Amino acid sequence: METLLFVVLGAVAVAAAGAVVLSKNAVHSALFLLLNFISLAVFYVVLNAQFLAVAQVIVYAGAIVVLFLFVIMLIGGEAGRLTAPGQSIVPISAAILSLIFLVALAYGIASGALAGVQGPASEDVLAQVGNVQALGQVLYTDYLLPVQLVAVLLLVAMVGAVVLAKRPKT
Repeated sequence: METLLFVVLGAVAVAAAGAVVLSKNAVHSALFLLLNFISLAVFYVVLNAQFLAVAQVIVYAGAIVVLFLFVIMLIGGEAGRLTAPGQSIVPISAAILSLIFLVALAYGIASGALAGVQGPASEDVLAQVGNVQALGQVLYTDYLLPVQLVAVLLLVAMVGAVVLAKRPKT
């Protein structure tokens, strides 16, 4: 049953990702991106990572796609066509880069470099404590400095966005 669900969700995710790239309408492309994010959230639920599923829906499906749609509608939905005349090098370079990526992915899978690593918490500990608590414990003990650096980076980006958006007084 899990294998069938994985195959169906994988097909939906790959089809939605392909539709994001191949769609000529920017609004349709953003909606296919939303479908892709939702299918990835269902993958997380199947893998018993409910916190990541909720974060996927709230952050990506709820915020990023809404932001994309807002920008698309701000610049004009009909004018947001993604294909431009005279750009014949783009599909060729995309195909070459995709082939390089697939070869690198196949090499990583064949060599075992992409194999999973067992974390410090066992399944029994996760069952007692919970996924969110275990994730918080690891983030705020072992990875405290990177979390704080990301927080400072986001703060600087937010202040920079406010400064750039502020109109000069005339």
